[in-house]
Amino acid sequence: MSPRSAIVLLVSLALAVLGVSVALAAELMDEPDPALPVSTVPAPAPAPPEPAPQPANGPPPLTDTPIHWRHSRAVGKPFSGELVDGVELPAGGRDYFTWDSELKRKPSRAWRRYGTDRLVSTLLQVLSEYRAAHPEAPRVGIGDLSRPNGGSFDERYGGLGHSSHQNGLDVDVYYPRADRAERRPYSARQVERALAQALVDRFVAAGAKYVFVGPRVGLRGPRRVVSPLRHHDDHLHVRLR
Repeated sequence: MSPRSAIVLLVSLALAVLGVSVALAAELMDEPDPALPVSTVPAPAPAPPEPAPQPANGPPPLTDTPIHWRHSRAVGKPFSGELVDGVELPAGGRDYFTWDSELKRKPSRAWRRYGTDRLVSTLLQVLSEYRAAHPEAPRVGIGDLSRPNGGSFDERYGGLGHSSHQNGLDVDVYYPRADRAERRPYSARQVERALAQALVDRFVAAGAKYVFVGPRVGLRGPRRVVSPLRHHDDHLHVRLR
């Protein structure tokens, strides 16, 4: 072997040894040192979910159909206003049914069933308490509240229309019928007056600003709150403050 060939062989052997040493060092670096403690820091806990919105006047009443609660605003007046972030009253439940005054059937169409969160919550709470006090009574009929964004609810939307019901603070509640039928009473003679008076009393106790009742039905209450009004012999009209 010539001196030149010997030098080339020695260089090749040196490079091979160096490559093995580098690979071994890298492998050793990947393995944890058993003498060192293993980190036991726990992973950060996930953020808790945001609480579901509730009505402004407290925890929501139990309902058969989930309600998308959100904080609503009644803008302007009941006869000249609008509804911001209204809440839809479900089509029916264990304590009530809804009645469409234009189509004369149940349930009422959804766009006629919007109110402020406080109105919907108060309505459901009163109906639940009324039902608990009168378990033998039929379900209560609920008529118009407001449109989804409030505003005019006049005769263009069926029947006589409403001059109020514009900002989510009004609701029509049909008097219970003596024959227990789930439909509006067509005359004062069909009204079960004792149950109708019980409803009036409960809405007054719940803080209603006004309760308008039919002149022929014979219902009573505080003069500043309960007032007779024509076209209300089939339903009472509740307005919150």
